[in-house]
Amino acid sequence: MAEKAEEAGTAPVETTAPFDDSSPPAHDGPHELVLPGGWKYKVLNQKHHIWYASPKFQLVMVAFVCFLCPGMFNALGGMGGGGKSDATLADNMNTALYSTFAVFGFFGGTFVNKLGVKINLAFGGIGYCIYAISLLASEHAYVPGFNIFSGALLGVCAGLLWTAQGTIMISYPHEISKGRYFAWFWAIFNMGAVIGSLIPLAQNIDQKGAGTVSDGTYIGFIVLMFLGAVLALLLCNAKDVIRPDNTKVVLMKNPSWQTEFKGLWETLKFEPFVILLFPMFWCSNWFYTYQQNAVNAARFDVRTRALNGLLYYAAQIIGALILGYALDMERFRRSVRAKACLAMLYVTTMAIWGGGYAYQNYTRFDVDHSLIEGTDQPVNPNALKPVDWTDSDYVGPMFLYFFYGLYDSLWQASVYWFMGALSNSGRRSANYVGFYKGIQSAGAAVMWSRDSHKMSFKDEFISNWVLLMVALLCATPVIWVKIHDTVRLEDDLQGTDETAEDVVLDLHNKEAIGGA
Repeated sequence: MAEKAEEAGTAPVETTAPFDDSSPPAHDGPHELVLPGGWKYKVLNQKHHIWYASPKFQLVMVAFVCFLCPGMFNALGGMGGGGKSDATLADNMNTALYSTFAVFGFFGGTFVNKLGVKINLAFGGIGYCIYAISLLASEHAYVPGFNIFSGALLGVCAGLLWTAQGTIMISYPHEISKGRYFAWFWAIFNMGAVIGSLIPLAQNIDQKGAGTVSDGTYIGFIVLMFLGAVLALLLCNAKDVIRPDNTKVVLMKNPSWQTEFKGLWETLKFEPFVILLFPMFWCSNWFYTYQQNAVNAARFDVRTRALNGLLYYAAQIIGALILGYALDMERFRRSVRAKACLAMLYVTTMAIWGGGYAYQNYTRFDVDHSLIEGTDQPVNPNALKPVDWTDSDYVGPMFLYFFYGLYDSLWQASVYWFMGALSNSGRRSANYVGFYKGIQSAGAAVMWSRDSHKMSFKDEFISNWVLLMVALLCATPVIWVKIHDTVRLEDDLQGTDETAEDVVLDLHNKEAIGGA
């Protein structure tokens, strides 16, 4: 095999480590790592199978791109109203954002498969900078046109960025490592939101009343988001990535716009049951509007909103790490793990949102601190005082908001893992993730629009709880019937112009090919 590798211009590396970088039980005999020459394939850490174009290295890089771009966006949005006391502007911007996100997310797999992950991630990062710039501009001038444009542009950019990210996360790792890869990504990504939340917390530490964050907060976010866009340019494209088991990501060798748009239909034709996951996709961002605006922005002062955002995203890290590693527990068959995950979602949906139902006992008027137009008189002189972290009644809502963040990570981890369990193909995964982000964003656009039209907080809450339970009921047949213990390589190759020889560098590797 070494001679064949030399003839092909590859460099064999002898190792007795198991082929997968998540350290499953060792296979019989030594395993030979076959890598091409060049700096991208210089082994940086043999024990953990790390080289520049390895799945693990690339996942960490894309995690830091998301740390700096959507992570900072989440920190800003997590304060409610984009950091403003009146959430109407952010609602309108987010309606525009998620409307275009829905379109470009749904077709995002086509762009990723044609243009590659690097270009999509870098272009996507720029949109986050412009969005934050428009919020800063609105502090000093009336620029509604620029605000709405920046929201719509970010929808285009985010649709491409998140489809590229999802493709990396569910198609690069071996199928027994997908839970862990999600955990690592989600932890790093949300660490961006945690650290980002420290910016407004430090800037507004003395601001106890309701209000808007400072200019310095926005400037800090803008700089970090730009750095994320630059970092994306240093990524490899999927065709260069080689896994530790000597396999490459399944792609189209010669993609065209025609083949990739056709690929959307082929993906649904190959696995029509995925449509039953669409309700889970739809409501996966639906609850953000309620949590950020109806809970955090409505009930807490500025500094406590920042603290709540920090706790929310810290909970996401905890949830992702726990569930991600649990989903890769090889002592249980993957089909069993999928069913257990579904049962966990049923239980947590009832428990956490049941606690939210008990807390949702106030109306929009109860928390309206605005002034009557043209006067200095409050609309509601008896409005509830914004809760500060020093208040005795803060502890209960603090834990509720923490568990809302935990629940979000459990839901997102489950959806990504379910999609990853349906296919290991990079091409098909890009389309699955595109469907996910597009439908997710369509749901978010509807909810942000309803909030901007002052839908009651109670109705917003009920819509969340009902939709989440209905989504789980729809997903149950997919989890029960369609998630198997492994996916064969020949199934992943269907609908592409690649063969086993194109994606398996070591054809003696039966585990990679699917034989035994």
